[in-house]
Parts: sequence; structure tokens; C-alpha cells
Amino acid sequence: MNLMLAWLNARSERRSGLATGAMIGAMGLTLAACSTTPSEPPPPARPVFTSPISADQLVGKWGLAAYHRPQDAARTEKQARAQCSNPYVITNGTSGGVLMYLADDNKLSELVSKANGGPTFLGLPTEPAGAQRDRQVVRFDGNVMVLKWVDPEVSGRYGTMIYVRCP
Repeated sequence: MNLMLAWLNARSERRSGLATGAMIGAMGLTLAACSTTPSEPPPPARPVFTSPISADQLVGKWGLAAYHRPQDAARTEKQARAQCSNPYVITNGTSGGVLMYLADDNKLSELVSKANGGPTFLGLPTEPAGAQRDRQVVRFDGNVMVLKWVDPEVSGRYGTMIYVRCP
């Protein structure tokens, strides 16, 4: 700013007072506009997760069924296997996750497998592991995946979901 004022003072000796005043006013407005224009805040940093389950292990066609009572798990796994004629398809996302549906949402969302030193979860990459919209991985062996919704209300409606990889 001081350098600009020195330049303007040197120029003002050569110009009339009215022209110099107009120039100083215009430059002042320009500087004021530059200094008061709000800048976009940087996007929030995405949490970094570690997980024993990669996106590649989740991609594919899965038979899907759900149960509410633990004693129904074995029977429900057989029912999930029978659903391979109309499979639930998990595809790669654009940012390293997989595309799946969240509860009560008819749009696909990109989910990641995430762990924080404890259980493994599937959920949005912008939320911490174990967030309300996540699903906890109860079992995963590459061919069978059992997921339980973290939100008790959603879990009560949808139950524990069993995914069986289709041939």
C-alpha cells in the first residue's frame, strides 16, 4: 500500500489535482473490493480410514435378505443365496469407494469401508466410523457379508442384512 501511495504521489506532481484525486479514489475502491471479497473456505478434510475390506472385495452381484431374530440367520443366508436371480449390484464409486443405497434413500451413495481400531463399518467417507447412517460389518469372508445398521430405529425396520456373493 505504501509503495502504491509513493507512486501516486510521484504521478500527482505531473497531473492536475482533480485527475489525481479521481485516480486515487478509483484505486482505493479497487483495493477495498479486493480486500473485502470473501474467499471460499477450503473443503473440510476427509477423515483417513483404515479397513481390512477393500472396495474391490465388495464389488459384484450379491443375493440379499434380512432377518430380525438371530436364530433366523442361517435360514436367511439360504434365502439370500436364492436371490441371485435378482441380485443387488455393488459397483465402484468415483473416489475409491463403492456405490450402495443408504437407508430410506433411492439414490446411490459412495460408501467406504472404515475402521477406527474397532469394528469395521460401511458408510459415507465424510463421517467418522460408526456414524448414525453407517452399517457395522458383523461378518465378512469374501462370499458372505452380514451388515447391521448403526441407527437402532433403521435397524429395527430393515433388520440385519445378509449379502451372499452370486456365482
